[in-house]
Formats: sequence, structure tokens, C-alpha cells
Amino acid sequence: MTASPILTRYSSQGAVAGPQTDESGTDVAWHYGDPLGEQRTAQRAAVIIDRSDRAVLELPGPERLSWLHTISSQHVASLPDRTSAENLSLDVNGRIEEHFVLTDLDGVTWIDCEGFRGAPLLSFLTKMVFWAKVEPAARPDMTVVTLIGPDVTSGPIAELLELPHDAPVYSAGDLPELHHDDEPIGFWRIMPPIGDGAHTPVVDLVLPASAAETWWSQLVEAGARMAGTWAYDALRVAALRPRLGVDTDDRTIPHEVNWIGEPSEFGAVHLDKGCYRGQETVARVHNLGKSPRRLVLLHLDGSSEERPAPGDPVTLGGRAVGRVGTVVDHHELGPIALALVKRSVGADVELVVDGDHPTSARIDPDSIRTDERVQAGRAAIDRLRHGGTTEA
Repeated sequence: MTASPILTRYSSQGAVAGPQTDESGTDVAWHYGDPLGEQRTAQRAAVIIDRSDRAVLELPGPERLSWLHTISSQHVASLPDRTSAENLSLDVNGRIEEHFVLTDLDGVTWIDCEGFRGAPLLSFLTKMVFWAKVEPAARPDMTVVTLIGPDVTSGPIAELLELPHDAPVYSAGDLPELHHDDEPIGFWRIMPPIGDGAHTPVVDLVLPASAAETWWSQLVEAGARMAGTWAYDALRVAALRPRLGVDTDDRTIPHEVNWIGEPSEFGAVHLDKGCYRGQETVARVHNLGKSPRRLVLLHLDGSSEERPAPGDPVTLGGRAVGRVGTVVDHHELGPIALALVKRSVGADVELVVDGDHPTSARIDPDSIRTDERVQAGRAAIDRLRHGGTTEA
């Protein structure tokens, strides 16, 4: 485990590492002495968060997008320049193996993912190249920094980044040059908003690690408050945004964690494409059935200082009905968590997160997303059963 340069530099100013080691091999700041205050600032002004625990890859080559289109869940064959998207790699049964964010910029597709999945994702991509004109490569010299808050997209911070005032979600652009040399200058990208109600803007910076401390200092001077991953996770959980490997397990399919839909819908699986591994499961569940579990927000009993751990079972009347993922204390909502629970479990029952520290929990009813659409496959079956036709 190594500490990020940002964590090392600012440890004397209150930067505190997380209580658990990260599988990525890089430790980042959990908070800077006031985690709840950092969350409030994120929703009212602007914070800057070190996310150098993410792995960065690059895909240069003229066939990079058409090739990636055939092996992943997102429709990226015609992705415009300076555009981002979220994407998945599924196994043959439609279970999620990888979740990553990609940005196409000046003939190169940049990818970043959970740090512990960087090497496996690169290995998979390399094995799938065959004769395609693309050269996947790790970029340990690149890192990720995230800005959150309404003051990020306007005022001094936006001016420093040269961020257009009307830049839409998933758009991207070059960062201003700090040095005139051969290394990449990095880019900004607009990510979906987070926080309670999902209204708080998010901007990621993917930039050379050698320039991270310089950018960090300039952005703090421009008004961004230093914050840790505690603040990021609290707002992410409030917005029902899952994290691979924490809020998912080896059985999770995209429908369970709201990763279905076109990029404009904040999805990672495009339903109007085929010919990728796991596509049959995606289509079958979308057209014929419902996912066995769904992602919900849990409100936890905060009477104890102890908190459940990711992976602890969620039980109803002593029977396991799901698993808990990210657990975090929110500045307004108190102790909350994401959980994957059986679809049949409603919001009107008392649950228990039954790990080393059993904790009472209830599902936030607003987090239960209903799907009232008429599924195409079911409609066709009903027409056949009643003597109709499958014609529209």
C-alpha cells in the first residue's frame, strides 16, 4: 500500500487515510478533519477530491471504437470526439465483470476504472485485440481528480479549467497547458450529478500525475475545498450510484444496479445493440422478466457507533434477502447504505444488516424505482395466447 502524493503532502493539514486498505495499492484521503462539513461544502460550493486510486488505460489506434463496441455493452462505434460514456464488460451469463468510464479525445480512447480492476481489464482488452488496429496500454503516469459542487461549473474554478458554461453531461475537453513538453496535458469531463436528488455537479480531471499537485494547488486557490472520499461516497450513495466490487457481487447483472440505458440516461448498457458477451441475458431480462434483485437506499439505525461492512447480509425475519454495499454517514440523512435486495422486499418492513455489528434498517421508499412499461416480449406472448398477432 502506498499513499498518494496528495495524501502525503497534506497529511500535516488534516488529511486522514481511510480505515480500510484499498486493493488498488494506492491510499487516498478519506477526509480532512471535517467529513460532514466537506459534504455540506460539496453541495453548496465546491470541493476537490483525490481519486488516484483509479487505474487509467489508453486505447490508441484507428479501430479502437469499432473494436470496443463489439466487446462491451455500450454503443460507442460512433462516439463523437470529446465525448465520454460509461461501459461494462459482462460474462457469458450477463454478470458484470468490469465497469469503466471512457473518453475519446484526439484519436485516443482513455479509460479509467477501479484501481484493483486495472490489470484484469487491461488483460481482457489485450486478449481481445486479435487483428484490430488498437493497442491497449496501462498509463500509471496519469491520475484522476474529481471536483464536486455548484461552484465548479461557473466562476473562478470553471475559468481556470476553461470549462464551457453550458457543457452537457459526458462532454469532455482539453485542460489548459501547464507545461510545453511532450507529455499529455489531460482533460476534463462532465459526469452525472450526485447528492440527494442528484443535483450536485461533478467534473472529473484525468491528468498527468506529475501535474496533479500543481493543479490541486491552483484549484484550491480558486475556491475548491479539499475533501476526501467520505464526502464523495456520501453523495454517491444518496444518488443511488453503485461502485463496482462494493455495491456489486459476482452475481450482479446491469438491471439490478440501474446501469441500463443510453449514455444520455446515465446508463452503461445500450439496449439498441447486440453482438457482445452477455447480451442475451440483458435482452431477456429487459423484454421478458425482472431482475431478481434491485439496488435500494437503506437508512440505518445510528444509535451505535459501529457500522455494518460491505458484503454483510441483509435479513428479514432471520432470512437473508440481500447484501449491503457502501455504508457511510451522510451530513443530512445520517447513516445510510446501498444494498442489493430481493425485488419482493418492500419499503414497509424492518430489516437487519446482520454482520459483526447487527443494525436495524429500512428501505427509503423513494429509492425503489418502478418499471411500469409493457415489455415487448411479454406483450408478444400475451397476444399469441389470446389469438392475436405479433404485428405492431
